[in-house]
Amino acid sequence: MTDDTVKGPASYFPSIEKKYGQPISHWQQVVRHAYPARHMELVAVLKDTHGLGYGHANAVVAHTLAQDAL
Repeated sequence: MTDDTVKGPASYFPSIEKKYGQPISHWQQVVRHAYPARHMELVAVLKDTHGLGYGHANAVVAHTLAQDAL
């Protein structure tokens, strides 16, 4: 039996898409557009410029950086 439950930062994605009305790919592009920057600087971009909450912004940044292996 496998556990198909989404874990980690991606577990926030459905609520992020619902709350902010954009797909995760949109938020990942915002993060990538702000490269090069440190993790918390990228979180601040999402929070301060786009109104995401800390937890949601942190989840998007962590997942995007992991994907991009930065």
